[in-house]
Amino acid sequence: MQILETALPEIKVIMPRRIGDVRGFFSEVWNARDFAAIGVDTVFVQDNHVRNPLKGTLRGLHYQVPPAAQGKLVRVTRGAIFDVAVDIRRGSPSFGRHAAAVLTADNWYQLWIPPGYAHGYCTLEDDTEVQYKTTDFYNPAHDRGIGWDDPVLMITWPVTIETAIVSDRDRTLPRLAKQPDLFEYTEPQAPEVKEQTGCKALP
Repeated sequence: MQILETALPEIKVIMPRRIGDVRGFFSEVWNARDFAAIGVDTVFVQDNHVRNPLKGTLRGLHYQVPPAAQGKLVRVTRGAIFDVAVDIRRGSPSFGRHAAAVLTADNWYQLWIPPGYAHGYCTLEDDTEVQYKTTDFYNPAHDRGIGWDDPVLMITWPVTIETAIVSDRDRTLPRLAKQPDLFEYTEPQAPEVKEQTGCKALP
């Protein structure tokens, strides 16, 4: 698999290898040993599958606070999304900054988002299906969100406020400055790289 750089070093775009022939293809999309070798050493406890019938559907920006904080591994199995992760760790050098990537069923990219980041996406095609693994269970008591259209975040979404298809809840989420429940930044330890992987800049 290849690892692609993003604007934030802890947000990783991962491209699993696909082996194809006349029958189609085979792809190993999650392997605990290989992911640990690139610093994603975690246990997933829940798989989610989302169908979005319409282009322009926007979900986010969502996160869960401790003790139910979630890391997410996101991929697209049909269609395409503009996927975003925002650093919401107080004291972080990149607090309020975001990384974005286009994930499609064709490019086969996955986005790893560790705890401490808010996550959201916008569909770029009709009938888009998104699947993601989480490191903790969904917990409504710890579920939080930040307004996707907060100008401080400077996210260039592929939709406008008028055209985005957004839930009533997401339309009224507080802006970052008004959000009391965030994370505290701790200096990360460099992961031990156990084997060489291909690495290149995200186009």
